[in-house]
Amino acid sequence: MSSRSSIGIIDIGSNSIRLVIYEINAHGAYRVVSEHKDSARLSERIGSDGILHSKDIISIVPILSHYSLLCKVHEVQTIRAVATAAIRNAANSAEIVRILQEQSGLHIEVLSGTEEARYGYLGVINSIDIRDGLIIDIGGGSTEVTLLRNRKLVHSVSFPFGAVNTTRKFMKNGNLTEQEMGDIRRMVEDAIVAHPWIAGSPNLPMIGLGGTIRALGKISQKRSKYSLQLAHNYTLKPGELRESLLLLSSLPLEKRKKIDGLSKERADIMVPGLIIMDTIFEAAGSSGCIISGSGLRDGLFYETFDPKHPIKEDVLEASINNLLLLHPNAAVKHVSHVDKFAMQLYQTITAPSELEDRSQRYLHTAALLHRIGASVHYYQYLKHTQYMMTGAHIDGLSHREIVICSLIATYKTKNRTHQQILAYKDLLMESDQALIVKLGALLKLAMALDQSETQPVQELQITKTDSTLTLKLLCIHNPTMELKELAVISKDFEKIWGLKLKTQAGVFSMK
Repeated sequence: MSSRSSIGIIDIGSNSIRLVIYEINAHGAYRVVSEHKDSARLSERIGSDGILHSKDIISIVPILSHYSLLCKVHEVQTIRAVATAAIRNAANSAEIVRILQEQSGLHIEVLSGTEEARYGYLGVINSIDIRDGLIIDIGGGSTEVTLLRNRKLVHSVSFPFGAVNTTRKFMKNGNLTEQEMGDIRRMVEDAIVAHPWIAGSPNLPMIGLGGTIRALGKISQKRSKYSLQLAHNYTLKPGELRESLLLLSSLPLEKRKKIDGLSKERADIMVPGLIIMDTIFEAAGSSGCIISGSGLRDGLFYETFDPKHPIKEDVLEASINNLLLLHPNAAVKHVSHVDKFAMQLYQTITAPSELEDRSQRYLHTAALLHRIGASVHYYQYLKHTQYMMTGAHIDGLSHREIVICSLIATYKTKNRTHQQILAYKDLLMESDQALIVKLGALLKLAMALDQSETQPVQELQITKTDSTLTLKLLCIHNPTMELKELAVISKDFEKIWGLKLKTQAGVFSMK
């Protein structure tokens, strides 16, 4: 792309209305620059006749008009405004859309249940490295369940119940009786029977979307004093879904509103939403639950941004590339050179069973992202890199893996790494310190081979014996800075890897 552009996604949901604005820079990298949410509770407002009456339709026009104005302020070129279950299932759906379009000036697409499930799938598959799973999206007026096999959408269904309309149908006075909770479970179980592929896909992780499930993740993180400020790709502990449901259902509404991590606006609809989730979780025999921060709106963005290729082939590579292009001070030519040497060193030095399976991906990620902190400030850029990596969505990595990669990327000494690890002891395993130190030292060696950031070393020939690592540097100009840095780090490298470092340098012309 030759210049900056923006895409606005407006999601007219059954519980809330949201706007997300994505900015795409001149390099084609994207990021969210604005997000807004307003409560609407449309599912609550639909009468027994299935009609959303004029005053309720008109009540959301100011929200849409404000979102339209925000898009103008942000110079958004493309707006996708979509409506989901509440408007889709209303008896006067066409009239609602006509009034909203006339009053707001926005073109509104009414998504079918199948389309809603597909956009949720796109949001998940492009942001979590998962091949098989069951996606569940609990909205205000519907619940979509999607079976994912080998990264492909195999089955999906949209059920006409969600957190808001289920609350309205079953709950009286802000609390559910045992009878009402049982009635909700039976409603969900009866709906599932017609779709045997749900129960026929046991032992798969459940990936949860929607406000109910995100709130559950926030509550869990607050209770455990979780060390990482990331909601996306958070994994609930075994049994935590049922425990949270039992706790919240035992509390009166006013006490529920005081639960840390649960917004007051969601307190009344939280328990019905969790019953829906727990019933499907049990029926499917799911192995665990992952919270996804990416869903419908993200899926809409991916399709709008790149309609011919809305699915990323490699989630992690796409995420790394996007981060690099968002931070041009990362010096892409330099870090790519460092990555090339890091991969060559890794493949030569490490035995197949020495490090865990994904170690090479950790080193690769750290090598490419170690310099993004320079976009904040060059001096002490590794300090900025560390919090940028742990605070960013590095899609394709678990939370533990994000922390590991950030500590490899910013490795200085073994003692410093030990101190850093203490802040993430709830996430890391005992063996992770040794892994981080080994890969961190390897990355420092690769960085030393382009210390000047001018790529003097064009080729690297490596010879390894039981006690020695010999590097033959084939250079296009004098590698003075590289040789100096290699001498500085050699003692530390020898202590960690048990290999004495020897270096030979030769200069040749590329002409």
